[in-house]
Amino acid sequence: MAGGIGSRFWPMSTQKYPKQFQDILGTGQTMIQQTYDRIRKIVSAENIFVITNNEYVSLTEEQLPDLNPTNIVGEPMMKNTAACNLYIAKKIANQNAKANIIVLPADHLILKENVFLKKVELAFNLAEKNDYLITLGIKPTRPETGYGYIQFVEKKSAEYYKVKTFTEKPDVEIAKTFIESGDFLWNAGIFVWNVQSILDAFTKYLPEMSQHFESCEYNSDNESGCINLIYPKVNKISIDNGILEKATNVYVIPADLGWSDLGTWTSIYENSNKDQNENAVNSKHVVIYNSSGNIIKLKNHHKAVVIDGLENYIVVDTDKALLICPRENDQLIKDYVQDLKTLKKGEIFL
Repeated sequence: MAGGIGSRFWPMSTQKYPKQFQDILGTGQTMIQQTYDRIRKIVSAENIFVITNNEYVSLTEEQLPDLNPTNIVGEPMMKNTAACNLYIAKKIANQNAKANIIVLPADHLILKENVFLKKVELAFNLAEKNDYLITLGIKPTRPETGYGYIQFVEKKSAEYYKVKTFTEKPDVEIAKTFIESGDFLWNAGIFVWNVQSILDAFTKYLPEMSQHFESCEYNSDNESGCINLIYPKVNKISIDNGILEKATNVYVIPADLGWSDLGTWTSIYENSNKDQNENAVNSKHVVIYNSSGNIIKLKNHHKAVVIDGLENYIVVDTDKALLICPRENDQLIKDYVQDLKTLKKGEIFL
């Protein structure tokens, strides 16, 4: 899944050039390239699909030149993650009615790739033999409001657990109670299921959406025109809200993956190299006094910058925008972007 804008990561991530197509941590690879290379170790290239916005199809082709262009699928408009999952499931089912599917966001960091691959193999084995909807769960480290939370039914010494409750993006107070309870995991947004299991779930829990997608002839010349007619009609809802919160056959595999969705500046800060005062800086031309705990990102690495007296701030400078805000307010960046949109010609900043 590579169609998001990443507005929590503004001003580096913009509508024209969202974060999945950027080398956020300076590794030499963009996030979508890392995701492709990671799953390519156990899934052959002809079985890898990218679903993104029509606007980003050419950018995806440019960054993943080894991928067959027919496997890069464009959505005519953003409808959250339920529609894109159903669309791709229909395409895959048309090719292989018994396929097992892994769903991966294109913009996540996974440091422990060997652990990840082992957990995915376990999930594939479970999905092949059972009518399960499987997600990977991460032990939470903070009351993050941008993630889904999974409460599981505890059994000792198990590799996977039945999910008791699934809560998508709670407010901060609820998130705090989840952390304190100790029996919740973050939903990593990585799903594994058999194509028939997920199609059955759509029929049961999102029947209207499922019915809309029945009308298309997939992997044909008529597909694109049909999809263009369907998308304005379908509800904008996440796979989490639409399916996982309702389904009774959801299972979670706890996984210590060195995972982050790199969706906020706090997550970038946590995964960046820092100096002796815990400042994360990406330029040699920044001079810092009496400051600690800051993340400072400059697009122009030749610009001279002086920082004095800042504690735990985000400072991001791009060609068109400057962001300065406390790190604790990183969840408000979406609100900043919305307010900018109300300015005359605000879209030039976004």
